[in-house]
Amino acid sequence: RGRRGQLHRVQSKIRDRGPASAAGLPFRVSAMQELEKKLNYTFRNHALLEEALCHSSYANEHRTERLSSNERLEFLGDSVLGFVSAEFLFKRYGELPEGDLTRIRAALVCEQSLYEVARELELGSCLKLGRGEEAGGGRERQSILADAVEAVLAAVYLDGGIEAARTLIERILLRQIPAVEERRDYKTTLQEVVQRRNGQVLTYHMVDQRGPDHNKTFLFEVRLNDAVIGRGEGHSKKEAEQAAARDALALRLRRELRSEELRLLYVAMTRAEHKLILFSAVN
Repeated sequence: RGRRGQLHRVQSKIRDRGPASAAGLPFRVSAMQELEKKLNYTFRNHALLEEALCHSSYANEHRTERLSSNERLEFLGDSVLGFVSAEFLFKRYGELPEGDLTRIRAALVCEQSLYEVARELELGSCLKLGRGEEAGGGRERQSILADAVEAVLAAVYLDGGIEAARTLIERILLRQIPAVEERRDYKTTLQEVVQRRNGQVLTYHMVDQRGPDHNKTFLFEVRLNDAVIGRGEGHSKKEAEQAAARDALALRLRRELRSEELRLLYVAMTRAEHKLILFSAVN
């Protein structure tokens, strides 16, 4: 009877750990190893990964174990993700103004994007959740999964440094940039700009294509009244057209800035000339 009671207590503890470990410790270790494979990163300190997967609801239900939830790691991961994505965009899009860079980064690191990453990694099956959160469908809740992604990124940063975190972020998140930029319709924006004046004709022309059939790169020009105003390339014709339109908009912005600089310089020179004329008249 004593042994049966002891076995019952052990089984109860295993059940309390949640579905990710209901089959016992070997299953938990196996799930962690599978996650490491998907991350393409092996932790030296597995306690960091354990903490990244521990939701506050689980930590609160197991206070005697003095577990740390993933909230602090989530806080750090948000900053690591923000820095790496900002640096990446700054280097890749040297022609884009701050406003466009901010919008692209916001789309990349938003909750929906992080949720999609979590689904690909099957992160929900690895989380440690409290009973209430488990019963409420926490393993599929968008906010919980997005927060867990940030916590895992922080864990990788603390375990392997900024280069390990950068490599992971670029692979699982920043590769989505083409999809994010496709949501931003540069062609429509350029068309609206051009239509402010009557008689303007905007056309797109493919001028080159290279690479094998399964990985072609297309080069397009966008022309205004037959004059080339932008060039761009992409792995699809649509992507290349968008890149060309973006290039045309960036060129127009630079010209507007240059024109404004010249206008201000002219105003300054004119004012200085007027002052000189007044000074000469007084004397």
